[in-house]
Amino acid sequence: MPAMPDSSSQPPTEYPLLQLEGITKHFSGVAALSSVDVRLKAGTVHALVGENGAGKSTLIKIMTGALQPDAGVIRLQGRPVQLRSPQQAQAAGIAAVYQEIHLLKLRTVAENIYFGREPLRFGLIDCKRMNQQAGEVLAGLGLDIAPEAMVGDLNISLRQMVSIARCVSLSLKIVVLDEPTSSLSVQEVSVLYDLIRRLKAQGIGVIYVSHRLDELYAICEEVTVLRDGRLAGTHKLSELDRTDLVCLMLGKQRGEKHAGLLPFHSPRAAQKDGTQLLRADGLTRRPRLNNITVEVQSGQIVGLAGLLGSGRSEAARVIFGVDRADGGAVYFEGVKTPLRSPRDAINKGVGFVSEDRKTEGILPHGSVAENLTIAVLPLISRLGFISRRREREVVTSFIERLRIKISHPAQKIIELSGGNQQKVLLARWLCRNPKLLILDEPTRGIDLGARAEIHSFIKELAEAGLGVLMISSEIEELIEACSRIVVLCDGWQTSDLEGDEISEGALIDAMAKRDG
Repeated sequence: MPAMPDSSSQPPTEYPLLQLEGITKHFSGVAALSSVDVRLKAGTVHALVGENGAGKSTLIKIMTGALQPDAGVIRLQGRPVQLRSPQQAQAAGIAAVYQEIHLLKLRTVAENIYFGREPLRFGLIDCKRMNQQAGEVLAGLGLDIAPEAMVGDLNISLRQMVSIARCVSLSLKIVVLDEPTSSLSVQEVSVLYDLIRRLKAQGIGVIYVSHRLDELYAICEEVTVLRDGRLAGTHKLSELDRTDLVCLMLGKQRGEKHAGLLPFHSPRAAQKDGTQLLRADGLTRRPRLNNITVEVQSGQIVGLAGLLGSGRSEAARVIFGVDRADGGAVYFEGVKTPLRSPRDAINKGVGFVSEDRKTEGILPHGSVAENLTIAVLPLISRLGFISRRREREVVTSFIERLRIKISHPAQKIIELSGGNQQKVLLARWLCRNPKLLILDEPTRGIDLGARAEIHSFIKELAEAGLGVLMISSEIEELIEACSRIVVLCDGWQTSDLEGDEISEGALIDAMAKRDG
């Protein structure tokens, strides 16, 4: 039977389709959400935005039944409900399509849409009927996808559409789209927009999670902004300009921005230019990075600013050789250098501390010594055997130099505080005596004391001639540390500020606009 909701299933107009009232959630005594309210109307697209740690993922899990709130009420069409599992949420009419697409690649489109709910005939799956029903759902969404096609043969865009079609086949009232365009090209995004408009026309409400400002203003009517687990505001996007939205996300006051109350400038601003270490010229990696140019000289700290999803980390990963560029060139010390892997960058004297310390940084089951020396093993080994004497010398030297608090070098790194883990990662690259260090969110998730120590150490390194490319979500951190700041928005470079040009107001303006 067709799975599209008919007009009789539309909610009464006096109630919002979904209401979240006073939603609160704690983890280990720490508030992830504090009294958050959201109202979603039928046939509308409501954006949910906020920087890392704002509470978006926790809120999505609560509204889809994966987590239960500690306090607060969920109402569907005015009626309070308890969603104790994703299955209960789906039965109530709510489901999510996540950034990571979870489909069975070796099954057909129809099998994925109706997985676990296959129509039966004489106790066997009725493939003909299942394909027919899947075809009706796909056609109703304007999708030209064969129900018999294997999902593994489809591109990312079409798999995303199949995930949405599966949600619609459940006769849902509410669909949550979590970063739905993260892997889509410009043309594929247009197809997604068309699909969302069809959902709206059917009375389905859409919660749309994205960090890309262009998308929010293109497809959403309202936006709820979370910051540090609290509600920063809910507004109609037609009445909220991009700069005000960025201020809400960052916790800044527009009045302060225009009054120039924070005109701090970098201590590096007056420093003489050193030798050019890096020039990334016209870097492009579609669809998230478009014609970015960054230059770092010896003794200089250069910042990469922008909201989450602006392309900052993508640029760093391309420069370090983790990802391949589609266009542009990278020059080290004036020599054009094709980067095919991180090994190429390391051999040129580049180190990279990733923003994801737990997943891409530390070896959680390894010791402090093992984590610190992993990048320098070829230099302290002979004939494949590690020199324990040289290992001890390196470890002892950097533990003292960075004042890393440990009980013993053999201590597991997972037992250390976040600040001390970050110091170990810094030491990992410094023991190779690099020329350029890329730091992606170097002080995220660590206490104020450790932050101050790391800031001081980074400045000492720059004064000694090291070039630093620093990515940070905190404007104040960049202003205080950097002599030059390149600003990105939605994958495009919008500004390149230097010296007295650097101010909080100039950065926020550049983070809110897009050229190109």
